[in-house]
Amino acid sequence: MREVPLIILVALLVALVMKTFMIQVFVIPSGSMEQTIRIGDRVLVDKLTPWFGSEPQRGDVVVFKDPGGWLERDRKPSQDGPVLGAAKQVLTFVGLLPSDNEQDLIKRVIGVGGDTVECCDAQGRLSVNGRPVDESYLSPGNPPSRQTFKVQVPQGRLWVMGDHRDVSADSRFHMGNPGQGAIPVSDVVGRAFVIAWPLGRFHQLDAPSSLSSLARAPQAGGTGVEPVPVGPVPVEPPLVMGVLGILPLVVRRSGRPSE
Repeated sequence: MREVPLIILVALLVALVMKTFMIQVFVIPSGSMEQTIRIGDRVLVDKLTPWFGSEPQRGDVVVFKDPGGWLERDRKPSQDGPVLGAAKQVLTFVGLLPSDNEQDLIKRVIGVGGDTVECCDAQGRLSVNGRPVDESYLSPGNPPSRQTFKVQVPQGRLWVMGDHRDVSADSRFHMGNPGQGAIPVSDVVGRAFVIAWPLGRFHQLDAPSSLSSLARAPQAGGTGVEPVPVGPVPVEPPLVMGVLGILPLVVRRSGRPSE
């Protein structure tokens, strides 16, 4: 019994380190990414690879902080008692419970810095750098956009849109804001790489080739034909999962088998 408080403390510290630097679980509260991600799904978000210089690419599903004015919430007073409320605050702080006041959103990256994103062409398609995109991930019955727009994404920013375009208040609705609706890369919390719950929907969230295979936008004085991004090689999610596999070995007491 004397070891129980120590075990609980170590578990909470491990959970806090994972949430802060490695992986965080997010609960999806809205249908803006349907049918790819549904209400109530739990997604795992990779927060580790940005430490190695990796930046979001076209097609990635990312979680990001509200740049300002994207979320409008009715903040209801908590009905929990003082003891239960304090316990929930601790569990939320270490990442074991979602926060009621979380200011995070989840969308798909359509354009990166330098890209020109436009909708819609004569066939009703969205285009990036003049090339139409096959958006097979869109929610059934949704057009690429019911409003026309054309924007050049500023450097250091991302143009993001939901997969359920008819209910997603994404970059299109904030074009009057700084960055013309594009969000700062620095606001990105991480990349959602798998739906972990419910188990029947467990699958990896891959970037669609229709977006990931597009060439980079032409740079000033360049040809724009080089499709390979320059920078550090990103660390893939398997590394994250490998680190998770090592954690139990670190926590386990030396000389005693796990139970």
